[in-house]
Amino acid sequence: MLDDDDGAATPHAKSLRTMGTTPITLEEVRALEGKEEQEESILALLGIICTFLNLFVIIFVYIYTTL
Repeated sequence: MLDDDDGAATPHAKSLRTMGTTPITLEEVRALEGKEEQEESILALLGIICTFLNLFVIIFVYIYTTL
């Protein structure tokens, strides 16, 4: 297997990449991406919940002030 950076053959099947000065494996990148996707899903859900709560507050205030 050839490394894209310098063309040297790697001794193992797992490709070792460097980002900055820290070497990381593809498995670590996939794990980080999975964690980020989970965080984004949680934030999206919280955003939807807060939107509905704000809608209920607006409706409650409107009903309270019109009575």
